[in-house]
Amino acid sequence: MDTRKDTAPTGLRDRTRRAVRQEISAAAMDLFLREGFENTTVDQVVEAAGISRRSFFRYFATKEDVVLGDLLERGRRVAAELARRPVEETPWEAVRAALLALRQGEDASSDATALALGRMLQSSPTLRARHLEKQLAWRELLVPELAARLRATGVSDPAAQRRATAIIATAVVCLDTASEAWLALDGAASLEDLWDEAVAAVRD
Repeated sequence: MDTRKDTAPTGLRDRTRRAVRQEISAAAMDLFLREGFENTTVDQVVEAAGISRRSFFRYFATKEDVVLGDLLERGRRVAAELARRPVEETPWEAVRAALLALRQGEDASSDATALALGRMLQSSPTLRARHLEKQLAWRELLVPELAARLRATGVSDPAAQRRATAIIATAVVCLDTASEAWLALDGAASLEDLWDEAVAAVRD
């Protein structure tokens, strides 16, 4: 039976939802960058986007999710990439490659946006708190994947779980350290090199 008529409306709804979400996000980010995150209200966002408060909360649970809403999806992408890494790679090599996959296809304009978002994150206590919450979700996504890789190399449970937890927690902290240094240097240094530097400091 031809199911195209059944699936097409769902695909259209998904594309429409993504488009509306992007429009709201663009209007909100313009306000956040001009007025400051803490100084911008949801009412101002909905006015700028030309939507109702009810519509806003249909797409975003909180104002913070406009900025950090895709962080969990990025964590899923890292986990998927980690699962695809060659088994002969060491745990640290695999984690590094999985994290770097997020940067593929990004250009200078992406760096400029990331710098602006990073500075916004540093200046907002509520954003920092939500960011930490999302990072814990990253650990929950990545630890099982890395533990599975370790078990495949002969590391038995629960040692594989402990080692995976330690490596992922350290990798995320090193990413934070590298990001802070990258912001302080105004993006002049490579984020990848700064992450390598942080990891080397921990592993030496």
